[in-house]
Amino acid sequence: SELLKQAGFTFTVIPSNAEEIITADAPSKIVEELALLKANDVYQSIKKDYGKDDFMVIGADTIVYYDKEILGKPEDDQEAFDMLKMLSDRTHQVYTGVTILRTGEHPASITFAEKTDVYLYPISEQDIHAYIATGDPMDKAGAYGIQGDFAVHVKGIQGDYYNVVGLPIGRVYQELKKLM
Repeated sequence: SELLKQAGFTFTVIPSNAEEIITADAPSKIVEELALLKANDVYQSIKKDYGKDDFMVIGADTIVYYDKEILGKPEDDQEAFDMLKMLSDRTHQVYTGVTILRTGEHPASITFAEKTDVYLYPISEQDIHAYIATGDPMDKAGAYGIQGDFAVHVKGIQGDYYNVVGLPIGRVYQELKKLM
C-alpha cells in the first residue's frame, strides 16, 4: 500500500480471505494464479456493496525463488536464519504476480508477472542474527525486505526494484492506463 500511496492512488485495502491453492509449476505462473485468486476473492466479497459502479480491484502476490524452491514468509527465527543463510552470496529471483479487475459497463482484466534477479553479498551469521532480531524478516517472503536494514547486503538487482519491494508500481500504472 505504501507504493500505491507514493504513486498518488486513492484506494482501500481489503485483504483476501481466499485459501491459497497452487496448481501451477513455474514461479511466474504461481504468482499470477495467486494474484488472480486474491483479486477474484476481494471482488466477490465487495461487488454487492458497489453494485454497477465502475471500480478496480488489484490483487498481488510475491514470492522469492531460489534453486527451484519457493521461500515464503518464515514461521520462526530459525527458518528466517536458514533462508538468509541459503541466499547469502547467491543470486535468487523475486516474482510478483498482479491481477487488475475493472468492473462496471466495460469490465476487463489483466494478469501479469514481473521477475527481478537479486544478487546478495556474503552475509555473516552474526549479521543474520542481528537482522532477525529487528523482527523485519518475519512478515516477508524470503525473510528480508530490500528497502530496510537488509539493503546493506544487496550487491545488485536486475529488473524492477519495486517488484522486490512487493509491487511493480510502474507496470501496474501502465496497465491501469490501458484499462481506463
